[in-house]
Amino acid sequence: MSHNSNLLHRRERLLGPNMTTFYSDPVHIVRGEGAWLWDADGNRYLDCYNNVPHVGHAHPKVVEAISAQAATLNTHTRYLHEGILDYAERLTGTMEHDLDTMIMVCTGSEANDIALRMGRAMTGKTGIICTDNTYHGNTDLVSHLSAKKTPIGGAVDWVKKVPSPDTLAPLGGSAEAQAQAFADEIQTAIDTLEAEGHGFGTLILCPFFANEGFPDLPSGFLDPTVEVVRRAGGIIIADEVQPGFGRTGRHFWGHQRIGLAPDIVTMGKPMGNGHPVAAVVTRPEIMAEFRNRFGYFNTFGGNPVSAAAAMAVLDVLAEESLVENARDTGDYALELLRQLDHPMIADVRGAGLFLGVEFARDGDTKRAAPFCAQLVDEMRNRGVLLHSVGRYYHGIKIRPPMCFDRAQADLLVETMDAALKALPV
Repeated sequence: MSHNSNLLHRRERLLGPNMTTFYSDPVHIVRGEGAWLWDADGNRYLDCYNNVPHVGHAHPKVVEAISAQAATLNTHTRYLHEGILDYAERLTGTMEHDLDTMIMVCTGSEANDIALRMGRAMTGKTGIICTDNTYHGNTDLVSHLSAKKTPIGGAVDWVKKVPSPDTLAPLGGSAEAQAQAFADEIQTAIDTLEAEGHGFGTLILCPFFANEGFPDLPSGFLDPTVEVVRRAGGIIIADEVQPGFGRTGRHFWGHQRIGLAPDIVTMGKPMGNGHPVAAVVTRPEIMAEFRNRFGYFNTFGGNPVSAAAAMAVLDVLAEESLVENARDTGDYALELLRQLDHPMIADVRGAGLFLGVEFARDGDTKRAAPFCAQLVDEMRNRGVLLHSVGRYYHGIKIRPPMCFDRAQADLLVETMDAALKALPV
């Protein structure tokens, strides 16, 4: 039995069956630095997928901040400490629309769970709307939004899923009609929730529509949707776990890029560069209503070490001009990707260091899914890690650490070109 087989056997025995792994031959990673990873056999991989190490694997400034704070004090927020307050002031300083109060938690799932409860606290209504190809986490409440698996007991009728925007098959039949068509779907869902007695409380979406395949949408796309939601008295949550912290290159937040003024913003994975920290940011009146209704407390959320890790990430983003790097390197990589020549490439798109290639076989995206899975494995075998995305997992998602540079972009595209040529069409 190979070493990987031994690990997989132990993993199933100790952690349970059906745990997700990437690639048909999973990678046993032992070390990371910047945008590079090394496996147990010493092979090096270019990491073009992991947004968790946002400013780079094992960034020394983040490591130092975590180590120094852990060597001094770590406790919870029932004691006073300045770290969480300093971080809250700095983080909310990146936002507008009176979004200036914060709860720190440990995961994006927790953040979205709280945000949905905030919506219920403010509206007194239980109805939630999301897209039909989304993912926002895995708490009991949030799992009801998942497009991929239905929770035990079946779909709940207080969650309505609307068709997500799409580049190749836009709602309403055209790119020009899509914004209003999406808003019309929201209106239909609102009317249904109200008619069924749940009432409409909250719309939750990723402002980049990341899991939906990040269709190319202009600023202002959500204006008709906002009008519909506001008219119904609803709350809008922007899930920034994927597009936040400058990933799209020209804006610090995805909601700024698309021109949305949300009521609540959630964030997670990239916030602490791998340290488990996440947050919910909202307006003072929403925070007060939530605090009064739920009396929420999180033992580990906002502890001094988490606050130090998160602050160090903001420091590195600024000191190393990583948002600007995402813009410049992302533009460069996008242009290279658009030069790829393959009969199944249907579209190449993205923003900053969030890029993708969508595939179709004879115009059918669903039929391209097996080819896309083969390409992911072929890239892994050639030393580049990325993964699939989209309704049928028929596209490639490229989302490297923010320190990704032009030489690495060259390597990515050269390797993809070779992999595409090596695979049978």
